Amino acid sequence: MAAESPKYRAPALDKGLDILELLARAVSPLTIAEISEGVGRSRGEIFRMLQVLEERDYISRPDGEGRYSLTPRLFRLGMEQPPVKSMVETALPIMHRLADDIDQSCHLVVPSQEQIVVIARVDPPGEIGLVVRVGHRRPISHSASGHVLLAWQDDETRERWFTMMIAHEPQLQRAPIDKAISGIRAAGFATIASQVVDGVTDISAPVMQHGRATSAMTIPFIERRGSAMNIATTTRLLVDAANEVSEALAHRPTPSLGN
Repeated sequence: MAAESPKYRAPALDKGLDILELLARAVSPLTIAEISEGVGRSRGEIFRMLQVLEERDYISRPDGEGRYSLTPRLFRLGMEQPPVKSMVETALPIMHRLADDIDQSCHLVVPSQEQIVVIARVDPPGEIGLVVRVGHRRPISHSASGHVLLAWQDDETRERWFTMMIAHEPQLQRAPIDKAISGIRAAGFATIASQVVDGVTDISAPVMQHGRATSAMTIPFIERRGSAMNIATTTRLLVDAANEVSEALAHRPTPSLGN
């Protein structure tokens, strides 16, 4: 039996969303030809849509020429959602204290389809540290934060995430990830060498709500000569901070989108 088609269609909306989702996955700005091929539509079909999206500040041409990328507008809209805003407001004071204690940066990550996205960060108090920008995205499978988020989900959610991950990375090997997240659950945190920067260890711990990890608090740890703060102490302080955020969120009224 053929799959049922949606009862109502909005072709222009479909077209605009296809473009936004394509640009969200792109690692660099795309030309009109690349967008046309990526969404399976003619240049004529997407030209006016690109103009409207650019006028509304959802996309821009960073080089001033013909290549398009997303602006932060969608991210800012998402950040205004009450549950996300509440999480950031709760976490930031605790993250500031953590950064002062460990003399390192830290950031807060949430899942976004097959990726993670940084929604808050605190810079290190000193002059040396690795800072990850707000809005940064990476595949769940390639990050300590993503492994932590995977580790504390129910089976149904984890299966859904793996389906999305494999759709975007057909070569992805699931068995090593399953083994890794089993160890992470047993330890209560993840400690993984950065896949981006040599000499950095990503330490990540879950922020829990209703029995699952809704975000992950992460430190890109840099070992510094002469520092009394080692990775073991840093990990303990991170886990304590993530637990404190979880506890604060448990006692904070849940925001309603209707308020």
